[in-house]
Amino acid sequence: MKKLVILGAGSGGTMMANKMRRDLDDDWSITLIDRDNVHYYQPGYLFVPFGINKAKEIRRSRREFIKPGIDFVITELTNVDWNKQEVTTATEGIFKYDILIMSTGCDIRPEEVEGLQEGWGKDIYGYYRFNDCQELGKALKNFKGGKMVVNIAEMPIKCPVAPLEFAFLADWHFHERGIRDDVEIEFVTPLAGAFTKPVATRVLTEACVEKNIKITPNFSLGSVDHKRKVIAAYDGTEINYDMLVSIPPNFGAQVMIDSGISDPMGFIPVDKHTLQPQGYDNVWVLGDGTNVPTSKAGAVAHFQGDVLHENILAYISGGEQHARSDGHAV
Repeated sequence: MKKLVILGAGSGGTMMANKMRRDLDDDWSITLIDRDNVHYYQPGYLFVPFGINKAKEIRRSRREFIKPGIDFVITELTNVDWNKQEVTTATEGIFKYDILIMSTGCDIRPEEVEGLQEGWGKDIYGYYRFNDCQELGKALKNFKGGKMVVNIAEMPIKCPVAPLEFAFLADWHFHERGIRDDVEIEFVTPLAGAFTKPVATRVLTEACVEKNIKITPNFSLGSVDHKRKVIAAYDGTEINYDMLVSIPPNFGAQVMIDSGISDPMGFIPVDKHTLQPQGYDNVWVLGDGTNVPTSKAGAVAHFQGDVLHENILAYISGGEQHARSDGHAV
């Protein structure tokens, strides 16, 4: 029996497992590996702090979305070896594969910025993790006024527009509470403007002006002093805050670094059109864990999945792989 192994049961990995199970015959086994059985609807994190989504509404069982005929294995990955064509896990041993699909995502690392982790939960909050978005909600309820800074530490991040969405939601939230005049909101970004594209930047900048949200561009975060309540750029520029909503650096999975198959930030280098590592024709990577210069979002993984699906089936049948990813996100 031939073996298809898929790493990561998030949106990308689950989608690929279901697509391939539908089209592969019984000569193929499909094994999907993840560290737990909890699926989080990550776009919902943004809305939990404002009570628009309840935390319980955005958490489900992964098994609920996995089709029959897929072996779902819950364990930690410890090593990926493309040369030996095998994946090692913490508790379930080694899995050999004929085809490997990787969709192991990325996560925030506050500890990568001097002082940021030390101040986490002490007037510094985030919303990119399940527990963090709930803690931020509690802090917002207790915030009586002052300066809120929304800061992107560095790019890339998941869903690049989400920090601006948060600033707009905060504006709405404080209006609803009747304290907007007592709150200063400053959006601090390493980008040259509000967003990554000129037209979007112009529109979003106008929206910020209308909402009295200050934009501070080209700010390269160097450190945080939570005792002084100050963020400092590498050039020495300082910005004070009463509440800091932080978007920390994003890294790919540590096991990819440990396995020697990623860049230093854990992102796996692939051809941006084929989504394959150079020299490995039976390995495909999709989603947030790649180094592809696109948004790190579920929509991107969806379109990448269409490319992988077509090309993997062509690879299996010995046909030519025509499909190419072009970075679609909508």
